[in-house]
Amino acid sequence: MNTNTLQNINIGVDTGKSQLDIYIRPLDLFFTVPNSDKGIKQALTSIKKHNPQRIVIEATGRLEMPFVLACVEAKLPIVRANPVHIKRFAGAIGRRAKNDRLDAELIAHYGEAIQPELTIIKAKNIRLMSDLVIRRNQLLSMQTMEKNRMQILPKTLHSTIKPMLTAMKNQITKLEEKLVKLIEDSPEYQAKNTILQSVPGIGNIAAASIISNVPELGYITNKQAASLIGVAPITRESGRYKGKRVIQGGRAQVRTVLYMAMMSAMQCNPVFKATYSRLVDAGKPKKVAIIACVRKMVVILNSMLRDGAMWDENTAKS
Repeated sequence: MNTNTLQNINIGVDTGKSQLDIYIRPLDLFFTVPNSDKGIKQALTSIKKHNPQRIVIEATGRLEMPFVLACVEAKLPIVRANPVHIKRFAGAIGRRAKNDRLDAELIAHYGEAIQPELTIIKAKNIRLMSDLVIRRNQLLSMQTMEKNRMQILPKTLHSTIKPMLTAMKNQITKLEEKLVKLIEDSPEYQAKNTILQSVPGIGNIAAASIISNVPELGYITNKQAASLIGVAPITRESGRYKGKRVIQGGRAQVRTVLYMAMMSAMQCNPVFKATYSRLVDAGKPKKVAIIACVRKMVVILNSMLRDGAMWDENTAKS
């Protein structure tokens, strides 16, 4: 059947652990395949016949990644959509019923109506670097929980905690070594890493997190960079109501890493130390002052990467 007509074909994919439910709009075709290499190959064979404008799949805890990567390899237009956006779209059109077919149909409808931008998948090394940073953060969280337990549990149970802490420390060290090696093996990453670490307060992990999770930095405007990280203040006003500006959205993992880096930078970097002191003296809450410093750091890093320039204290003050 030739569907390469004036119709815009949008495909919705509802992801499950064991299966993929696929709906083709506006042809009203629905089918299910196993969420396995064989099932994905079968799905792509059917999808290619319809020459889709976009294939939309929800980002659901990485279960969708094998299908997404297969679409990229097959050069199909894939969109990895935010589930929150699809849920709000469902509310906007009054959709309340829910099952696998209806979910896939809703996702396809969202793709047709909203026309989200196609997802650009990062290179394999960048994805690996990002996963290493995420895994390190997970281990650090577990390490903190075990240390807290050691403080409140009887000493007789400490012998069950100490081996866990030792194992976690060793794993964290290995992950950090892998991150350093990945950066050293790539001239492009190494150049970015050198620029980023020239800023007092930015270390290996913060640099690796920026390189892997914010590859756009250096190619966008300063306002876009702040918004991308999630440190740009969002206005909340309506009529006479004048609410406080707050930060929201953005890439939380990078924001957390930079927040922690700023805690260190304020001790050794006079530019951020002066900015923090000025804001606190003006009556700003300490957390707000730190976020403002992170925003300043993001702007400086974006400018440095764009210009290929190293840290300059005088330039940063301006």
